[in-house]
Amino acid sequence: MASPTNGSVAVELNPILKPLNWLLGTWESDEPGEGTYPSIKPFRYTEKLYFSHVGQPVINFMFNAFHAESNKPLHRECGFIRIQPGTNRVAFIIAQNSGLVEIEEGELTGNQLKLHTQSLGRISFAKDPYVQQINRVLQLRSDGKLEQTVSMATDNQPLTQHLHITYRRSS
Repeated sequence: MASPTNGSVAVELNPILKPLNWLLGTWESDEPGEGTYPSIKPFRYTEKLYFSHVGQPVINFMFNAFHAESNKPLHRECGFIRIQPGTNRVAFIIAQNSGLVEIEEGELTGNQLKLHTQSLGRISFAKDPYVQQINRVLQLRSDGKLEQTVSMATDNQPLTQHLHITYRRSS
């Protein structure tokens, strides 16, 4: 994967991030993903993921989802991924356009990340029901596609799968 540039100088990947270098680049949904939850109508969506670095010991990311039929913007997430040096412990620090701010922590095993909510914050005027927990699995499959499954619990629903989608690397 090509390194980003700072002016005209290529920036090397921080060695701490080498176990996560399989994420780097741009990923686009192969086919529309499926969104379901007991309190909403099922929907299909497309999504583009961007993972980059600037040489620091963090990966920058941005997730942009769109309604599959209308192409209307939906969910947005951006933030940073850190790995605890010398371990397989990983943290996602996430800000969402819904007003939710989250820290997900978990483990990296090969080309799979399993994460769960460590901490949540929300804007004072967030919509009910409030998200209480998120579990996320990101994995690079043997066919080179990236797969993501997100489960969610709210004030009035137990932990339930909410999103599932696969992506192909586009750059």
